[in-house]
Amino acid sequence: MPYAIPGPGGRGWLLRLVIAFSFAQGAVSMARPAVSYRALALGADERAVGVIAGVYALLPLFAAVPLGRRTDHGRCAPLLPLGVVLISGGCALSGMAGSLAAMAAWSGVMGLGHLCFVIGAQSIVARQSAPDEQDRNFGHFTIGASLGQLVGPIAAGALIGADMGRTSALALLVSAAVGAVSLTSLWRIEHVRQAPAVRQRVEGRVPVLGILRARGVPAGIFISLAVLSATDILTAYLPVVGEHRGIAPATVGLLLSLRAASTIACRLVMTPMIRLLGRTALLTGSCLLGGVLCAGMALPVPVWGLALMLAALGFCLGVGQPLSMTTVVQAAPPGARSTALALRLTGNRLGQTAAPASAGLIAGTAGATAPFVMLGALLLTAAILGTRPPNS
Repeated sequence: MPYAIPGPGGRGWLLRLVIAFSFAQGAVSMARPAVSYRALALGADERAVGVIAGVYALLPLFAAVPLGRRTDHGRCAPLLPLGVVLISGGCALSGMAGSLAAMAAWSGVMGLGHLCFVIGAQSIVARQSAPDEQDRNFGHFTIGASLGQLVGPIAAGALIGADMGRTSALALLVSAAVGAVSLTSLWRIEHVRQAPAVRQRVEGRVPVLGILRARGVPAGIFISLAVLSATDILTAYLPVVGEHRGIAPATVGLLLSLRAASTIACRLVMTPMIRLLGRTALLTGSCLLGGVLCAGMALPVPVWGLALMLAALGFCLGVGQPLSMTTVVQAAPPGARSTALALRLTGNRLGQTAAPASAGLIAGTAGATAPFVMLGALLLTAAILGTRPPNS
């Protein structure tokens, strides 16, 4: 079915956005495990790995709402190249860093770049999609993230070898180049003539508390936080689990990419699943099963068992992100949708700050697999919140 998007470029804008997001997310997904391995090579323990993973989300935590406000009253597209520059710069400088403090700082720059790109891109999808197309278009948009998450860990695993210090630095430099490729697709994505229709005077802005009081917005934010925290901690801590269990970095990369491939498969069949089950049942069921699978990751299963669990978990986690975007956009007041999406991303970054730091403390006390039990509890809570459908 063709995309009913007016203006130049037809549905090509969404394809170009998916391609750009694939390279940008691929750079980040390649860099995140490489940062963990490089930190381990520099002498980091489980707690330090958690702190560095948390700093990735610290700068975005404070920048999301101002960027969302700006996007509600202006164009979205300028945030995309800015995000790419920050992502590539953060990756490259992390590869050249010689201390854990410097790695944490450049990891924060990388996270800020990712936030800029995602706020701009999500706002474009929300603005240029009809209400009945949002589930599908957000699902297709997030395929770009899944493609990056599929290829990035494989590439990182292929580059990182026995000399973790040198090879992890190489992987970070390569990830910077991968991110820069996304600049080639950032043309004619935003329909400029639509932007004035969504601008409002500053004095007419909806207060943040007003957005958060809209039924469905808090639940959408928490579900997104839980799903993204699960994805992030899997990416950051599966290398640590692999080191403890003697699993090679290349195998860890393949396991992470298997999860991403399963997520892509989920998003390709999102529309028929919604027709069959309904949005509420699909969202709740995927969080419930995902929570059980996350907790099961703490069991001493063999590599083939991990592969099966990650494949099923990837399918479950594929539901949460696109449906939480639609939930937030449809529940938010008109004229504040970019800000609502930014609040959702603030929740994501809060989770990315608190969850890895908490995981690091838990791992340091109870072992490297304990954070997966924490993720299970987080997703089960999200499943409970997902049982209450939002107002549209």
